[in-house]
Amino acid sequence: MRADGPRVSDEFARAVLDVVRVIPPGRVMSYGDVAAVLGSRAARAVGSVMAWYGGEVSWWRVVRADGRPAQGHESEALRRLGAEGTPLTAAGDRVAMRSARWRP
Repeated sequence: MRADGPRVSDEFARAVLDVVRVIPPGRVMSYGDVAAVLGSRAARAVGSVMAWYGGEVSWWRVVRADGRPAQGHESEALRRLGAEGTPLTAAGDRVAMRSARWRP
């Protein structure tokens, strides 16, 4: 992990990335979902890990609780999600969480 990375432990960062690695194509988890799998409520810490290290994993499969993709990466995330067949809302601007949410 990078020394100038987020203020979370290397262990937590690795655990977040391990969870994200197993999200199947066409499915998503929210930042809070990832935190919950780790026995945490630290959704913002998950977001920090994804901001710093998300490029190592399928970052577009982690979205906000309301289905909106990562801020600043909406277009690319929606393109990738659509290509994987992830259910989107009728407007196409967010993930249909009821259909797409994945729980390990």
